[in-house]
Amino acid sequence: MALLPRLRQLMRRPSSASRVGARRPTTAARRGDTLHEDALRSMLSDDPNNERAFRALAEIVRRRAAEIGPDGDPLTAPGEDRERAADLAVWSLGEELAGNPRAWYPLIEVARLSVRDDREGTLRRLTTAAERDSSGRALAEGLALLRQAGDPVAALGLGVGHWHPREHDPTIARELVHAAIEAGRPLDAKQFIGSLDLYPDQGAVAGLRTELQQALAQAEQRIPGT
Repeated sequence: MALLPRLRQLMRRPSSASRVGARRPTTAARRGDTLHEDALRSMLSDDPNNERAFRALAEIVRRRAAEIGPDGDPLTAPGEDRERAADLAVWSLGEELAGNPRAWYPLIEVARLSVRDDREGTLRRLTTAAERDSSGRALAEGLALLRQAGDPVAALGLGVGHWHPREHDPTIARELVHAAIEAGRPLDAKQFIGSLDLYPDQGAVAGLRTELQQALAQAEQRIPGT
């Protein structure tokens, strides 16, 4: 069963859904792991976008879920079932942390899990993440995720609606230019490169501009009629 249908099935069963990704005391649990988990949750309460803390906590819930499935029963099947249970646990953790209105990184991680099964939900999560982060880092992460998933057109839609060239990290232009090239839209790529002119520190973007101009020139050589 795919990840998204399995999650929906669990969410229709409150007693199971409430346990997905949550701490489950077991006779095998080590006190050190519990203390570590408590510390990580405290860190994420203060900063829900602490990437290192999220990854560390995700590893704990993944390991636990691979041993004890979302239904609370020990998993005996190898491979796929354990991996699915682990993904469900991380999904639940991400959704839990995404409830914080300051959280954008957990939304990126949930989107990473849903990108193959739920395009609409993925775009919704990435859009919310971009809107919550004024630095542009969430937008860059979302654009990279969509490109990696083979959907440069969706990346362009997300970027055009949320990129602020004056304020955001200029490396967002790299994601957008390459998305435009992958989508066969060289004119859009040229416009994104031109938008770097709006960045206040022109010295800081000089190298990036040259890099992207070269990438576009190489791409145009492969496009007939350009």
